[in-house]
Amino acid sequence: MSVDHALSGVDNAADLRSDARMETILRFGLVFPALLLIGAVVMVPVGLLTFLSFTDDTGAFSFENYIRLVDSPTYLRVFLTTFRVSLLTSVICLILGTPLAYFLSQLRPRIANILLLAVLLPLWTSVLVRTYAWLIILQRNGLVNQAGMELGILQEPLALSFNELGAVIGTMHIMLPYMVLPIYAAMRKIDMNLVQAAASMGARPLTAFWSVFLPLAAPGIAAGVLIVFVLCLGFYVVPEILGGGKVVMLAMQIASDVQLFYNWGAAGALGVVLMIATVFIMAIAKKLTP
Repeated sequence: MSVDHALSGVDNAADLRSDARMETILRFGLVFPALLLIGAVVMVPVGLLTFLSFTDDTGAFSFENYIRLVDSPTYLRVFLTTFRVSLLTSVICLILGTPLAYFLSQLRPRIANILLLAVLLPLWTSVLVRTYAWLIILQRNGLVNQAGMELGILQEPLALSFNELGAVIGTMHIMLPYMVLPIYAAMRKIDMNLVQAAASMGARPLTAFWSVFLPLAAPGIAAGVLIVFVLCLGFYVVPEILGGGKVVMLAMQIASDVQLFYNWGAAGALGVVLMIATVFIMAIAKKLTP
């Protein structure tokens, strides 16, 4: 009997391995069309741009485009502007979005869902429309400056547009929902009994919030910051309009290299560096996220 049981166990193990292989093949067959589409639509263009970034004007292999990125102060200024605007936007969205997400997470689900629609409402409007709306509000003769002048608060119009401040304000408005949603989702899952338990142990409300509630919400906060920062790296419309051509970010420089100078190699090098920087930032965030 023991021999028969042993043989039966071996057969069962072989059957399980065979079923696992078949399941793996079946899963691959299901995702293969999607992988093929991604390869054709994403990987091929990215690979072509990467190839062009390693060629010079004659088509020969060269590191000229990457050397230009290091030597040219213009490209260095573009990188600094891009990361500065992205970082400022992420910080402002974090400061504004965390309290809002906490407020929504403490409401009843029905009321929270209704108010969440107000957060999502801007996403239903075109980015271009919202950007021009901010231009009307922030320009020298806009609503803010006109109201300030008429109320006597301002002696002269403030420079709220066609600069980095205007670009950050417009970008922050567009990115705020992307910060609120993951933080709200993380906070909504937190068991408030844990906070009450900390309070029953003698912790003050603020101490319980910082030591219990906020660490549990940390994955959602990290996800929100990462999403906003990465999306800001590729922004084009908002800095182009609200920056008035004075706030040049990477996407704008790439478009300029292609449209004005028809330099696909330089544009490809910028795209490759931006992609590597994005992957590097996401890898660091994955390591740091609990």
